[in-house]
Amino acid sequence: MVRAVIFDVDGTLIDSNNAHAQAWVQAIAESGRHVEFARVRPLIGMGGDKLLPEVTGISIDSPEGKSIAGRRREIFARDFLPHLQPTRGAQRLLEWLRDDRKTLVVATSAEEDEVEGLLRVAGASKMFDSTASSDDAERSKPDPDIVAAALERSKCPASETIMIGDTPYDIEAAQRAGIEVIALRSGGWADSELRGAVAIYDDPADLLEHYDVSPFRRLAAGRSV
Repeated sequence: MVRAVIFDVDGTLIDSNNAHAQAWVQAIAESGRHVEFARVRPLIGMGGDKLLPEVTGISIDSPEGKSIAGRRREIFARDFLPHLQPTRGAQRLLEWLRDDRKTLVVATSAEEDEVEGLLRVAGASKMFDSTASSDDAERSKPDPDIVAAALERSKCPASETIMIGDTPYDIEAAQRAGIEVIALRSGGWADSELRGAVAIYDDPADLLEHYDVSPFRRLAAGRSV
């Protein structure tokens, strides 16, 4: 049966994808470059190591890249984080899974110093057994490094683990780590862009409302035969 659940955070537990895109746009603008919001928004879910060179050609490891990334963190924390809201049902789903005795682990492309603030918004600061962030992996999503780190920390095999995420990058990273994934529409992607997920729900509340016919129950039943 499913023993561990790996969660993405942004777009999955918190309605924050637009805010992250805006923070990138503003930080890049302060460096003297103009990048449209529409160019950045579809890349949210990747880490900055992939997003920044994709839209500017600047390596995040360069002095200028580090400056832009640092400014992005400041803008996000100051202007956006205080106003964010959890996705519908986020805390209730986490509580349900804990009551169902699941091990809960975070796998996020966010940086370690941002994760705690994000989890507070979701009412999830004390819900997780462990966290894997971009600081724990050489490559961010859609590479599988962060998900693989979360899987290792769960101390459960991939066959007994499922991931919940909201982007195509979550799906690819989970699949490359050998883990099945449930997708949520709360991050703003269409169903056609979430292909490869074993199921798609509107948000955590929708998943919880259908929990008894969700992959959690189906996978448990299938593995018991």
